[in-house]
Amino acid sequence: MKKKPVLSWVFYDFGNSAFATTMMAAVLPIFYYDVAAAGLKESLAASYWGYTQSIAVLIVAVLAPVLGAISDYSAAKKKFLMFFAFMGMLASILMAFVGEGDYLLASILMVFGTIGFSGGNVFYDAFLPEVAEENTIDKVSAWGFAFGYIGGGMLLAVNLLMIMQPALFGIANTLTATKLAFVSVGVWWLLFSIPLFKNIFEEKKVKPKRTKSYVRIGFNRVGTTFKEIKQYKQLFLFLVAFWLFNDGISTIIKMATVYGRDIGIGSNDLILALLITQFVGIPFTFLFGWIAGKITAKKALSLSLVIYIIIVIIGYFMTSALHFYFLATCVGMVQGGAQSLSRSIFGRMVPGDRHAEFFGFYGISSKFAAIFGPFLFAIVGQLTGSSRLGILALIVFFVLGLVLLQKVDVEQGMKDAKDQTRLNDQVQIHT
Repeated sequence: MKKKPVLSWVFYDFGNSAFATTMMAAVLPIFYYDVAAAGLKESLAASYWGYTQSIAVLIVAVLAPVLGAISDYSAAKKKFLMFFAFMGMLASILMAFVGEGDYLLASILMVFGTIGFSGGNVFYDAFLPEVAEENTIDKVSAWGFAFGYIGGGMLLAVNLLMIMQPALFGIANTLTATKLAFVSVGVWWLLFSIPLFKNIFEEKKVKPKRTKSYVRIGFNRVGTTFKEIKQYKQLFLFLVAFWLFNDGISTIIKMATVYGRDIGIGSNDLILALLITQFVGIPFTFLFGWIAGKITAKKALSLSLVIYIIIVIIGYFMTSALHFYFLATCVGMVQGGAQSLSRSIFGRMVPGDRHAEFFGFYGISSKFAAIFGPFLFAIVGQLTGSSRLGILALIVFFVLGLVLLQKVDVEQGMKDAKDQTRLNDQVQIHT
């Protein structure tokens, strides 16, 4: 194993995951509600945060196929990775200049930050086959995931201490500590990106010829894959179920803190609860992998979705910080398991010669699907004046996803994939 490139690669995840924890999930949503959206009518702050998330995800979803084409057809992955990473870092640092009532500026910076974070990850992921050897690629990928959990959790813990006890750090007040937390995300991300920028280089390869723009190439590939993936009935049925319940999962991740703030839970309690989610998720992700080995992955995934339905229902009635701690622990128990089992079930039903193409579609299509959850939360909350009804509306994603999942025959899907792979091999032999 090439230790230096591998460690440089995983440390980037260690660094940029701070954006996911501090900016997306924990500190910024509370700051947005309390400071940036100060003066707005009740529940509008939560709705505007939901719209911000939907817009950011929509832009990322539209860009993803184009960026994927650039990654495949250019020898400039590192340059593009640096461009998007610096965009995310700068947006995080500039958030410190957002003042009371500046919700529009905060939303714009969040959109740019999300584009930087997600756009950079397209090119970061594309480096995996270059830094890892074929027999270690799964292990290296898992290391990146684990390092991300640890790095994001560590800085969030420091930021929580800064916000709760600013005097310990010589900081004047909680508001200043919160703004410094945003700066720390950009600095942390930069520091742990330096090894990748310094030690990882593009593989020397012949660039594929292209006769079309990156935009046309990207969207043509998505369209072609969509037509082909529909031929695999069980795989496509699972994909639709995944679009539904994964939208619910990602919306809970993005909206939990701003919802908690809207119903009166203290900001320190919210951040501490999400820190619990971060670290509970590590062992329980492995536990769900073990459970899947005992009762099948489909049943284990179904169990996680039932728990999510219960979480949403309890969330509607939630009134205290203790309730939020309990729900945060429950989310930590099932979040990683649901996402990892979804990926493994999908992988089982993908033809052996189509992994890259179908997994690329899996990632891009899930980004498009993730637009609707935050939008539903926002529009229901705005129309009814109650973010409780907004969070309860998310139950539709889990219920429909769970129902469709029960109709998926994984064994048949695996057989279809093997039959098609065998047929493709025979065609290649004869041609």
